[in-house]
Amino acid sequence: MALRAIASRKTLAALGSGLRAQARLATTAAAAAASRGLVTFSLPDLPYDYGALEPAVSAEIMQLHHQKHHQSYVTNYNKALEQLEDAVARDDAPAVVKLQSAIKFNGGGHINHSIFWKNLAPIHEGGGEPPKGSLGWAIDADFGSWEAFVQKMNAEGAALQGSGWVWLGLDKEFKKLVVETTANQDPLVTKGADLVPLIGIDVWEHAYYLQYKNAKPDYLKNIWKVIDWKYASEVYEKECR
Repeated sequence: MALRAIASRKTLAALGSGLRAQARLATTAAAAAASRGLVTFSLPDLPYDYGALEPAVSAEIMQLHHQKHHQSYVTNYNKALEQLEDAVARDDAPAVVKLQSAIKFNGGGHINHSIFWKNLAPIHEGGGEPPKGSLGWAIDADFGSWEAFVQKMNAEGAALQGSGWVWLGLDKEFKKLVVETTANQDPLVTKGADLVPLIGIDVWEHAYYLQYKNAKPDYLKNIWKVIDWKYASEVYEKECR
């Protein structure tokens, strides 16, 4: 056990060194784009340590997920936006159209993960506590109970074929909570212009496979132990005013 722990720490240290180098390159590229007046995006810091969500989500997964996967979306989003600016300047309509898929995928990946990190918190900081106040009452009203809501989210997430997300969203038009899934890195707004994301759970394999292997339902069951409702409640209150 001790040898495995030492090996794991060495693996994480080596991984961290490589990912930090990748992040430095992305930062340099972003700085160069910014010097030309192009708006760029950056990887947000996490408000907790990589190991803070254990045992629900391992430190290794969190570090890979944040520093590698999310960083890749940010890097490629900035690259696509830079290419888009050049294509527009050249009046190259085919290139503009061709870039839309890269912008949607990588921009969606950045948007979705930025919400996901806000939806998580260590248990000692409120992770896993059901929502209170108006959002908690709305969940009971729209889904019947807290337990029924969680069951629906888990069932929808487990049934999603391939990669994607399961969402709790607010339909602003009807002032009603909904559960939706999106494929790949599509943000919730692709399912409807009036849908506002409150809670998003990543069901890509990179979010759980190192720890849960092919047992996605187990991941979905345990993720609720570190779901944080502060951000979701704030957004809900703001949108319902």
